[in-house]
Amino acid sequence: MYKRLYRTKEGVIYPMLHINGLTKRYGKLLANDHLSFDVLPGRITILLGPNGAGKSTAIKAIAGLSRFEGEITIDGHDNKSLEAKRALGYIPETPSVYEFLTINEHMEFIARAYGLTGGWRQRADALLARFELDDKRTKLGKELSKGMQQKVSICCALLTEPTLLLVDEPMVGLDPHAIKELKAVFREERDRGCAVLISTHMLDSVSELWDDLRILMNGKIAAARTRAEVDASGESLEELFFDITERKEAGAQ
Repeated sequence: MYKRLYRTKEGVIYPMLHINGLTKRYGKLLANDHLSFDVLPGRITILLGPNGAGKSTAIKAIAGLSRFEGEITIDGHDNKSLEAKRALGYIPETPSVYEFLTINEHMEFIARAYGLTGGWRQRADALLARFELDDKRTKLGKELSKGMQQKVSICCALLTEPTLLLVDEPMVGLDPHAIKELKAVFREERDRGCAVLISTHMLDSVSELWDDLRILMNGKIAAARTRAEVDASGESLEELFFDITERKEAGAQ
């Protein structure tokens, strides 16, 4: 198991997600160029960057959906192992639901796949009510709008009570109520000790949420900050982002 540790005011903690030298190529295109960073439990880490920076490529590699060079561990286990899969909750940018399963059946499928016992039905009920799907339980996946499909993906990811929540462009297609609830969920997951990694290019959607920041440019980490560091500098997230990305773009020309 991966043993790197961090010393904090609260004690010693191990990263829930460890990425070392993540490299992904599509032919001659280098989408991820030796990315290395950690995501700690009880913190929200934002992977921020413009379109084409390599964020979604990295997220798919972490989720075990694509091949890559380098090392990724979740809770000390290789990210493609069964132990890592059990720890992971994944909300993709584009929801992928089963066309001929109802919402209720989606929840039961996840519960059975993960071997959930005890109060999973009560948790499923609470999640569906929270995301305004309670009256649509018998609708098939193919009958749902994109926004409703995204809500189903969110509920499925949260049902297992993951220790790592992996989220790619979470606010796309959601209505204002769902966005409000999802932001609250991120805070609640952090507070219970879950490590949360959110990939996005939408500054406004995450400006009040984050604890740790990684800015991605051209497949590389261009900057890493904690909220405390940014607050101490007096610089806003928007100023920091545009200063780094525009400077990098100018330097590349």
